[in-house]
Amino acid sequence: MNSLMRRRFQIFKKNKRAYYAAWILLGIFLLSLLAPLIANDHPLVLMYKDKLYFPPFETISDAVLDGNLPTEADFADNYTRYQIQKNGWMVMPIVPYRYDSVDYFSTEPFPASPSFNHWLGTDDQGRDVLARLIYALRISLLFGLILTFFSVLIGVIVGAVQGYFGGRTDLFIGRFLEIWGSLPQLFILIIVSSLIAPGFLSLLIVLLLFSWTSLTGVVRAEFLKTREMDYVRAAKGLGVSDFHIIVRHILPNALVATITYIPFMISGAIVALTALDFLGFGLPPGEPSLGELVRISKENLQAPWLGVTVFIVLTGVLSLLLFVGEGVRDAFDPSQKGEGV
Repeated sequence: MNSLMRRRFQIFKKNKRAYYAAWILLGIFLLSLLAPLIANDHPLVLMYKDKLYFPPFETISDAVLDGNLPTEADFADNYTRYQIQKNGWMVMPIVPYRYDSVDYFSTEPFPASPSFNHWLGTDDQGRDVLARLIYALRISLLFGLILTFFSVLIGVIVGAVQGYFGGRTDLFIGRFLEIWGSLPQLFILIIVSSLIAPGFLSLLIVLLLFSWTSLTGVVRAEFLKTREMDYVRAAKGLGVSDFHIIVRHILPNALVATITYIPFMISGAIVALTALDFLGFGLPPGEPSLGELVRISKENLQAPWLGVTVFIVLTGVLSLLLFVGEGVRDAFDPSQKGEGV
């Protein structure tokens, strides 16, 4: 098995487009996880009166900086900056804005065009577009990965039960999936999303209602094919439990076909979240999301940089996932004999 996986990895690696796309995606994902250290209106490190602080990980009150308020310090305030310059120093992130920071000192009306202060401009509320993109990518990628994980988990379990036991079990689950799949999914998602409080977890549950069904047919077919093989019959004859046969003998073969679907499922999850956010049924207002940026760009056609930026980012991420998916599919294609793509 190790040599087989090694050969498949070599096939994937020879597909340069897929291989480099995977590395780029990994880099984007890791950078998005570090969003608070890349884009933040709080300094990364603060030295004040010979005492060291780390504002991204602790709350610094205004009183600590010799202010008059017990609330959290506003590091964009001129007086606060003057006090820090006078009594110490600070190191700001590359992007000195958080996703919800409003630039009250902007000399341009919102949305402001790209400038030295805002590399990709601001949206119609004065929030830095680059900062919102970084945080939005983190949410979208995490959402896609988590939704795909649970979709694969449920889809594999249902498909395994359906294919292994067959008979009435297969018939009942098959009819249920036919009825469930014939429902107008988009309308149901919009209705359910409008009835519950918007949030990351609630959206995850709502989209999970339908996303798991795409894998059941693939897993069912693999189990139907494999359960009739001699080694499975021999295991049954020796009294091996059904659970052990499913997990140890049949499931590894079914997972080979499942792996090829994962990049495309992540892509579909990101598109679904973006669509719901664009329609206003996604994340709570104010949360950074690609769908919200698309909606803002549609409402502000006089600011073309908004639409161009989110279009490049969204199509770029989806294209990278598509390239990776094609590479994985070719690597696990039984017809491949080790030659590159």
